[in-house]
Amino acid sequence: MSEAPKVIDLDREAVKQGLREGSFVLVDVREPHEFAAGHIPGAVSQPLSTFDPSALPQGKRVVFSCAAGVRSVRALEFAQGAGLDIREHYKGGFKDWAAAGEPVE
Repeated sequence: MSEAPKVIDLDREAVKQGLREGSFVLVDVREPHEFAAGHIPGAVSQPLSTFDPSALPQGKRVVFSCAAGVRSVRALEFAQGAGLDIREHYKGGFKDWAAAGEPVE
């Protein structure tokens, strides 16, 4: 059995602060049509269906985001399986962001 992924859940305020400060890259792992329909400003798209850990931004803290926090944990598992030290995701995801009335691109 493999070790369970180490997951750090970030809430909306932590994500907003990190984006404001530029302290991490928010990687949205939803599918391209979902991203195109609306995403968190500043997020970059890397769909889980074609996920490639080697294509992640290098030298920056990476935080995963998806619709509601399920696929972002899968992305963490893939990244950790590839030997990357990435543990953080936006637990509420885009649904939480949009429901709170935050800006959407």
